[in-house]
Amino acid sequence: MTVLRPTLRALRRLGGLRTRLVVAFVLIALVSGVTATALAYRESRNAVLERKQDAVQTEFRNRVEQAVADFDVPADEVSLSGFARRIAEGLGDDTLVVARYRTLTAASDRSADRTRITPDLLQRVQNHNGMSLQRVEWRGSPYLAVGTPVTLDATDPGTPEAPSGLEVFAVTSLQAELDATTGVADAVRDGILPVVLLAAVLGLLAAGTVLRPVRELGRATRRHAAGDYTSRVRVRGRDELADLARDFNKAASALEASIDELRAQDERAKRFVADVSHELRTPLAAMTMVATVLDEDASSLPPDTAHAARTVSAETARLARLVDDLMEMSRFDSGAARLNLAGTDLAEAVRATLALRNWTDRVETVLPPGITARIDRRRVDVIVANLVGNALRHGAPPVTVTLSAGPAGDTVTVEVTDRGPGLPPEALDHVFDRFYKADAARTRSEGSGLGTAIALENARLHGGTVEAANRPGGGAVFTLRLPRRPAPEETP
Repeated sequence: MTVLRPTLRALRRLGGLRTRLVVAFVLIALVSGVTATALAYRESRNAVLERKQDAVQTEFRNRVEQAVADFDVPADEVSLSGFARRIAEGLGDDTLVVARYRTLTAASDRSADRTRITPDLLQRVQNHNGMSLQRVEWRGSPYLAVGTPVTLDATDPGTPEAPSGLEVFAVTSLQAELDATTGVADAVRDGILPVVLLAAVLGLLAAGTVLRPVRELGRATRRHAAGDYTSRVRVRGRDELADLARDFNKAASALEASIDELRAQDERAKRFVADVSHELRTPLAAMTMVATVLDEDASSLPPDTAHAARTVSAETARLARLVDDLMEMSRFDSGAARLNLAGTDLAEAVRATLALRNWTDRVETVLPPGITARIDRRRVDVIVANLVGNALRHGAPPVTVTLSAGPAGDTVTVEVTDRGPGLPPEALDHVFDRFYKADAARTRSEGSGLGTAIALENARLHGGTVEAANRPGGGAVFTLRLPRRPAPEETP
């Protein structure tokens, strides 16, 4: 798993914004380069070929006109061969000239292949009173074939020229022109790689410019998530990213002000609860003393007066416990709660808790000897008393307390179970909330709703936890887990 994490991070970076920007720049440069190369090749090729065609047609027309002046029809094969050679002499060594007169055909080079003059060109020359041309490929090389019929001058002015039956064709190579245009295309193509590399560099620079504010926003957001609401980002320029940074800073300032106000309100509320609880202790002590006296003398009072005295005594005791719980919670909230650690035999501690509250006969125990831990005995007593008291009040017998050591030997577990109706599913996530009571599924609660919350805070103070669940066979189970030696930072 630890080996896969760097690989996964690397894969996520490959799909990140920086990579996508660089790829976009490279693709744009590549497409632009290929398009420019194709257009340059096409335009240069057309220009070169058209210039070559114009030159060949002009020269061919001149050579035919010069040769026709000394040529008589009807012609024989010898005169037709001479006619073809005279035309070819002025057109270059690589040019083949073919002359046709009715059924006779002669060429400037008898060994040359005449198939480069296609039937299509022959047909066009026969049907068109003018010069025709065609590009053909022969043995992998390009050629230009040009053909024209030869006409006789009109004897009378104003009448059309008469066909002589003589047709002349010339075939010349276009390889030099193809090589020239291919060279242009190769030069442009060779320039694509530097352009792509330059585009990649520009993409990296652009990505850095765009991502720098984004990374700053990410760092500031993570600091906010960690609780540092003073973090801000630097605003650069006047673009959209600067507007985003400015808006983030405004939102962070508003959030910081709201958090400060909420903290101040929370501190005031905690201080108020602590002050009220503290102020109530003295009058409550007096009221408790008086209520105890009345309760002890209730048997000698009239029935109504005795009932009122017992009710006052019970409610006063309940109010005193509530004040004590509120003061305990205020100590947790203010961070004033401290641990008084000592090596303790947990089985002995649990038995003492049960015996102090006369629960020994009502609770079954599984307390193996020899399980010790460094704990604050008073706070663990509060935890166990709350869990067992809840099971006795809200559950059903048998209530069982089971002590065990963790599999690794570094934790201890105290499990409190009962056979009651259990906790409603919707109550499981709130059973440790302050003043939460799952009365719908339990009997009427006599507590303040702070017992489980105080138990959890005491467990956390040790570096442990308390969990609540329902047993498969019915009933609730509360599990206290504590480290055998709390961490130093948890033992101030």
